[in-house]
Amino acid sequence: MAFSAGFHPHPKISYANAAPTGTASEAEYFEISVTERVDPQRVRAALDEALPDGLDVLEVVEARPGALADRLQASHWIMEFRGMPVGSLADAAKRLLAAERVEVTRVMKNGPRTFDVREAVVSLVASPSQDGTCAILRVVVRHTTPAVRPDDVLTALQSVAALTSPIPPLVTRLAQGPLHIATATVTDPLVADQDIAGI
Repeated sequence: MAFSAGFHPHPKISYANAAPTGTASEAEYFEISVTERVDPQRVRAALDEALPDGLDVLEVVEARPGALADRLQASHWIMEFRGMPVGSLADAAKRLLAAERVEVTRVMKNGPRTFDVREAVVSLVASPSQDGTCAILRVVVRHTTPAVRPDDVLTALQSVAALTSPIPPLVTRLAQGPLHIATATVTDPLVADQDIAGI
């Protein structure tokens, strides 16, 4: 692994678009600089062995030209709402999608900032879980500045439909990568021949 110069060298690791605190994720990406060419599969095995149980490295590929962050155009989130009727969730999602603009305010390190959530939301799909124990909301959001997080979507749903959950939802990022606009899906950022400009 390559390290920075100076009196306090640090490993050269670059994280791209890390998940917000309090959410789970199955799709986090980072880049490691190395001093010589290495076998990606050996790197994957070594990293996976060094990490604690529950943190798994699924794939390692050689970096291509350009910034990884530029390929992470959108995220696909799933929110599990216990104790909420699916109909209420579906109605709130419909109202949010019908709105031209839904602003929320979030306190950031430089103070409060108000921004539009609706512009970032690509799709919202409500459904019951397979076992019928909770309502599921699948959300695809574009990566914008500032980033629209799952809690911002929840605030927007409360704003347009007074939606409140009796129990905070369990939130997991399922994917992040290039946005396929025609299908409102998020694709694999590590696929070498993927055309991210025209999808």
